[in-house]
Amino acid sequence: MEMENESHITEFILLGLPTPPGQQELCFMLFLALYFVTIVGNLLTVMAISTDSHLHSPMYFFLANLSCADVCFSSTTVPKMLANMQTHNPAISYTGCLSQIYFFLLFGDLDNFLFAVMAYDRYVTICRPLSYVTTMSPRLSALMVVTCWVLTAVYTLVHTLLVARLSFCTDRVVPHFFCDLSSLLHLSCSDTSVNKLVIGYRHCRGSSGGGTFSGILVSYTHIFCAVLRVPSAISTCGSHLAVVSLFYGTVIGLYLCPSPNHSAEQVSVVAVLYTVVTPLLNPFTYSLHNCDLLQALCRTLSMFCRRKAL
Repeated sequence: MEMENESHITEFILLGLPTPPGQQELCFMLFLALYFVTIVGNLLTVMAISTDSHLHSPMYFFLANLSCADVCFSSTTVPKMLANMQTHNPAISYTGCLSQIYFFLLFGDLDNFLFAVMAYDRYVTICRPLSYVTTMSPRLSALMVVTCWVLTAVYTLVHTLLVARLSFCTDRVVPHFFCDLSSLLHLSCSDTSVNKLVIGYRHCRGSSGGGTFSGILVSYTHIFCAVLRVPSAISTCGSHLAVVSLFYGTVIGLYLCPSPNHSAEQVSVVAVLYTVVTPLLNPFTYSLHNCDLLQALCRTLSMFCRRKAL
């Protein structure tokens, strides 16, 4: 009977965001503006860091990689959501859904790893300033970033291949505005125990176990102990802590502490916080609390304006 209910799925239907009737155009314009600001803000951050020699340090190198990851992370879900809102066609192909899962997990996990690397950089800066130059050498910084990219790419590929082996029932409606991994598992007619085991490991590694989130907590525990002795040091890591709190707060509340009272609409709205809002706020949060980066951004903008004038 289970086999009879299975079919070859060629596409899924994304329910999208719970927008009030008659306000689809307004929501489209709002998210288009947010997406535009996200792309421009993060690309300007990358441009400012790459062109200003004063910002060629590990901290800004990590920030530039985070901005690149945020551009890709936002571009994985938002353009498709905007296209669906504009065309009123909520369909996404099976291949497109798998691709979205892969890149969403890839750049989401990459943000996760980069947050941990940046926390360690702040720890060395504040708690071991005399050894910072030797500890955070350019070679080690590049190796840490490459390791983040390789680990996330391999681990995400495992997730995607595990989803690709599943069979899906006739129900193909995904109650989300993108192909959410957990939502797809609920639609599957296959045994998803292996998938759930790997997802559980991912959550524990990233958010609660001895993984990246624990590394961030340990780093900031040492930082706060140092801040008690040198209060002025907190200004150098407050921006990073604010972004990390927003990212992990929504992810933990959504995936690690799910509530049966949460509807699909509420889950979609919360997901907007870490898929749309966090990449949007990153460049502003870091630049507004960092005079060097803010000055570099101003120089980059003025240089761009002069070239356009010519």
